[in-house]
Amino acid sequence: MASDSDSNQTNFFIERHKLDTAPPQFAEISTALYERELAVIASGSLQDANRLKQKLRGLPHHVKRAAHYMSGKYSPLTVDSHNASWLDKQPGKCPADKTRPQDNQKWFAQYATYGLVVCVAVSELNQQTIELDSVDRIDADNGRLHVNKFGWFDYDGTSHNSMNSPYSVRRLCRPNKALVTAACCGHQWNHKGKIPPRPLTLREILLATALDWHYFRYPIKPSGR
Repeated sequence: MASDSDSNQTNFFIERHKLDTAPPQFAEISTALYERELAVIASGSLQDANRLKQKLRGLPHHVKRAAHYMSGKYSPLTVDSHNASWLDKQPGKCPADKTRPQDNQKWFAQYATYGLVVCVAVSELNQQTIELDSVDRIDADNGRLHVNKFGWFDYDGTSHNSMNSPYSVRRLCRPNKALVTAACCGHQWNHKGKIPPRPLTLREILLATALDWHYFRYPIKPSGR
């Protein structure tokens, strides 16, 4: 019968083997993600001890999953392992400005499905960025869908969030390479043009692991089912 020390020693060698065979940059990305997420948790307003414990318990799993994806060849973007971020050339203007409501309407009417990763253009005062979010409810009869963070949108991209105002606007956009690249890289703009990128949250990185970079959609559901 193995002692506790034998079990711990075995687990140590298993973990060591995993690190030895992990993709290049895995350890560095993991460290950067841990540091960033712990800083977010420490500065947050989460006061429920049970929720905090639950969040911390799940952190190793989520960090390993995100680091494995970022250190592998799953995305066409360049990885900055030191900062656990993706890099790509930033356009002079926010690519969401080119998204037309009629294109959104047609695309979401055909491809909206649960779990689909989408883009949301976020404008706050004079600053623009694009965030990834995921569909968790669909109201096809009324041509609208609900995303996990930003709430309800019509298929054309119009938000039903009561917090929308001339100074704070959310707009759903059909995902394409330009929009998804900007979202993954944390690109930002103001009235003068490009400004430094923002770091992605761990949640956004995990959403990126579900992206299909060829089509940005799930397979079409057979009609009549």
